[in-house]
Amino acid sequence: MRSRQDIPAAGIAGAGSAPPRPATTRDRTTHPTEPPTLPTAASTSPKPQPTTDPDPTQQPGLGPTAARRPRHRARPRRRVRANRVGGTGMTPAKHTATATNRRPSLLPRGASLSPKQRLVLLLATLATAASAWHALAPSWQVPLPSAANLGEERLQDFRDALYFPIREFLHGGNPYDPAAMFAHWPVRQDFNLYQPYHLLLHAPFALPGYRAGAVAFSVVSLLLLIALAAMAAHAVRRFVPAPFGVTTAVVAALLVTSQVGKAQLYVGQINPLVAVGAAGALLARRDRPGWAAMALALAWLKPQYGLPLAVLLFARGSRRVALTGTAIAAAASLPVVALLVVRGGGIGPFLDVVVANLTHARGTDYGAVDSVTAQRIDVAAVLFRVTGWAPAGVELAVLAGVLGTSALLARRLTAPLADLLTCLAVVVCAVHQPGDVLIAVPSMAAVAAVWWRHRAGPWWGAAVVALAVPFGHLYTVDSLLGTAFGSRTAVTVDGVAVVFAWGLAVCAAARPSRVLVT
Repeated sequence: MRSRQDIPAAGIAGAGSAPPRPATTRDRTTHPTEPPTLPTAASTSPKPQPTTDPDPTQQPGLGPTAARRPRHRARPRRRVRANRVGGTGMTPAKHTATATNRRPSLLPRGASLSPKQRLVLLLATLATAASAWHALAPSWQVPLPSAANLGEERLQDFRDALYFPIREFLHGGNPYDPAAMFAHWPVRQDFNLYQPYHLLLHAPFALPGYRAGAVAFSVVSLLLLIALAAMAAHAVRRFVPAPFGVTTAVVAALLVTSQVGKAQLYVGQINPLVAVGAAGALLARRDRPGWAAMALALAWLKPQYGLPLAVLLFARGSRRVALTGTAIAAAASLPVVALLVVRGGGIGPFLDVVVANLTHARGTDYGAVDSVTAQRIDVAAVLFRVTGWAPAGVELAVLAGVLGTSALLARRLTAPLADLLTCLAVVVCAVHQPGDVLIAVPSMAAVAAVWWRHRAGPWWGAAVVALAVPFGHLYTVDSLLGTAFGSRTAVTVDGVAVVFAWGLAVCAAARPSRVLVT
């Protein structure tokens, strides 16, 4: 049974009062602003009735227009009732528009922060600054790349997936060719099949010297992490009244201090930009579909993000965003592809390079589905590391099964629950590393805030806790796990936690439960 606090104010006629009844004849003959009067003897005495109906146009104070004015009957307000939907914690999918637009009473503009909020803001800002300085240090401490230090992990993704691939492209080569990259540059990993427009988008970081480019790229990545924290604060404020600045500072401090956040800057990954694009596409898909399409084009920077995200957005009804964002990414990459085809001597040689790139990636320790040392968190890789079983075609089967199941269930949910399920499906359906859960930060924060406020939907709370495992998997924790259970367990725990979080979200969306209207 729901309490009165669970019913929005719009559905209550007044504190402790019943909803208004339909107007009666007596109500319509009395002016709404006039108080009712008690009957007197004069009013109760019989009055002579006119023999003919008076002309309404001749009555004092009334004209022809007033006489013909229609009389509207007051309609009783409808009560808001709890609905039964699949573990949403919110209104059913058919009421998505009204549920999305129903916002809590946020703090008024210009409202001053309380002393406690100011203290939290100060401490969170100091923690963010300290963690950011520590995370940025590798960008100016890393030695210059050479054949002697190929095993250097600091900024290795910046070195292998950004700086030298763009240098190869600017020097007239094809960076997607593993043989060319290993022959011309001091890299340890091949350049994966990122969107070709990546070679133009990140070219400014490859034009200066290596150290200057590394520092600039790390600073921009840090700013993108803070922008992601601001997006998380915006997502939280959609459902829970909270100061934007304080929420941003707290999320930024937690993010930059976590293992996932620090790894982006330590290794030099481009995931912060991809995460901002994916989160932007989910947050703006209804109100600003044009901006959402641009954000999805950024998420397409890595196809293992862009493809499943576009499919799920299309299934959830954002067809314009999915198609337009995919078209923008394709149009941005087309000039680069055309140039590489011309340089390679035609379509055939270019496709041969693509096949060679895929073949090399499947044979590496970090990319193979049957690798015992890979840190992959997708269902296929986790299944092998847990059971030792990797049947042929398992990756395609997982891709189709996860996307199909998540697309059907996400249509029954409202934001932010549908967004969290979407992000989890993206990272468990194809090749992904622990740092790729960065895309789920805004929806994760919003679901945690809603769950904490209403104490409803324990499945969703458990999913958030499981998804937090990669963020808390710090170096010290990893060392303890490796010492106690072995290296295979240390590289598997993140994947098991993320797959478990997706399973909890699927179960929560599939089971009917009593929900709250928010």
